[in-house]
Amino acid sequence: MSLAVSSPLGLNSPALGLECRGCGARFPIAAQHACFECFGPLEVFYDREALATVTREQIEAGPKNIWRYAGLLPAGQDEAQRVTLNPGFTPLVKADALAAEIGLRAPLWVKDDSANPTHSFKDRVVSVALTAAKALGFTRYACASTGNLANSVAAHAARAGAPSIVFIPYDLEPGKVVMTAVYGGDLVAIEGSYDDVNRLCSELVETDDFEDTAFVNVNVRPYYAEGSKTLGYEVAEQLGWRIPAQVVIPMASGELLTKIDKAFEELVAGGLAVAPEGGWRVFGAQSEGCNPIATALHRGSDEIVPVKPTGIAKSLNIGDPAAGIYALESVRRTGGWMDYANDDEIRDGIGLLARTTGVFAETAGGVTTAVAAKLIASGKLDPQLETVIYNTGDGLKTLDAVAGQAGPTYRVKPSLRAAREAGLVS
Repeated sequence: MSLAVSSPLGLNSPALGLECRGCGARFPIAAQHACFECFGPLEVFYDREALATVTREQIEAGPKNIWRYAGLLPAGQDEAQRVTLNPGFTPLVKADALAAEIGLRAPLWVKDDSANPTHSFKDRVVSVALTAAKALGFTRYACASTGNLANSVAAHAARAGAPSIVFIPYDLEPGKVVMTAVYGGDLVAIEGSYDDVNRLCSELVETDDFEDTAFVNVNVRPYYAEGSKTLGYEVAEQLGWRIPAQVVIPMASGELLTKIDKAFEELVAGGLAVAPEGGWRVFGAQSEGCNPIATALHRGSDEIVPVKPTGIAKSLNIGDPAAGIYALESVRRTGGWMDYANDDEIRDGIGLLARTTGVFAETAGGVTTAVAAKLIASGKLDPQLETVIYNTGDGLKTLDAVAGQAGPTYRVKPSLRAAREAGLVS
């Protein structure tokens, strides 16, 4: 098949349709997230000939955001039709001091997505999802969220001049609640967990009252998930078009991990990036309070048993992870591993990352840092191989997690005498 010059997703989209990750059944481009044959999840499939026409030179000549990779994405080829905050091309921070502290003797990098417009990686997935949603005719934007996604959907809708309605658990961190409400859309707090919120949204999307509404992680989820690939594309490009030997990625649904792995595969298949000798290895990080994917791996099982989430890493608190089985497949296929961190380890991870790199991460970043250290200590992660760890959000969103550990080291009266008595001067 050749490149479609006209598609429901816009001119020159390389997306051909949707494919079931379970049974392989294919469907046309539409607002559909589940297979009609086996109820498995759907993902976008592409015209491989069209993807093969994308070159490094085209990408490097593009804008300094995710749309430099438009030729590899399902929507957004027409700049005028994008619903976007233009996220992406965030810093890749060299982390020598962190490497030394955790025992890594090869180069270590932190991909810091707190630099996105609403300070999390969710801006990537929302920009792709809502651009596709607009092309499919939706006029209101929505989501079920543990916080960061709510921030992003509300902000994107505000920029686009469209109404939004986002659904969150009632007990989210106050910073994330305020950062959603300030954009002026509707914010619905549900008395339950994220899994309860997601279940309700899956029911609402089937009602007449929500037929004009794109739920980014429900009815347009296949397009939403593709936005995560840009975190893989960028790392490879920032490393000089090579794939790192090891990556450590936080997991909630597990989708981010699978899509970064998919991005690496696409870049190598298209001749855009070079794989390391022996391939790359993918590692997953969860919170001990919500670790069903890592637990299944440790048991040697394919069965992911849902849990009731607890703990401070609320952005990762998805007790019934939709892409968990596919995260297991990625980790096993690449020879990686998964582990988890408790609340004290998460707080220590936040502090460690901050004082060694200058990156203040939210709790998910503390999870990734703490798990990376555990993986080295256990021998699962090779200390001799180049490694990238992902920070997906800003610590200003989860101040409560470390408020009791961070504060003034001195408190003095405004006089030289007081400063001398405190030991600030001799």
